[in-house]
Amino acid sequence: IVETLKKNKKILLCGNGGSAADCQHWAGEMVGRFRRERKPYKFISLTTNTSILSSISNDYEFSQVFKRQVEGLGEKDDVLICISTSGKSENIIEAAKKAKEKKMKIISLTGKTPNPLSKISDITLSVSSNETPRIQEIHILLIHIISQIVEESLCK
Repeated sequence: IVETLKKNKKILLCGNGGSAADCQHWAGEMVGRFRRERKPYKFISLTTNTSILSSISNDYEFSQVFKRQVEGLGEKDDVLICISTSGKSENIIEAAKKAKEKKMKIISLTGKTPNPLSKISDITLSVSSNETPRIQEIHILLIHIISQIVEESLCK
């Protein structure tokens, strides 16, 4: 993530339900601030624009809702962060496949592995549990730890 931002590239995030909220939270921390006053970082949550989400879901199908955004916004050397407690969400897997085609890096936060998402990700941070609340609690901890590392690395 740090190297991607140093190259002036983007971080795109996708997830469903509580994981969608985590994407928005993370983008807010990185575009706004986490702990330090600093310039905003290029984090984009693909879960927030209701017109985009509903038009893609209606005109195509829900499995394409993130893939289509990755296709339009993602570029070589950007990062796609996928948050999925099961690692099995079809729309997240489709987005990851498109990111792979575009030569983007894929980082996944999941529950217990192996799962379909972990198999196509460059980096997987997995929580060894099948209990969604416990997985989500650890995901937010990971998001905060990574946010702090990013700020400390880029604000030297």
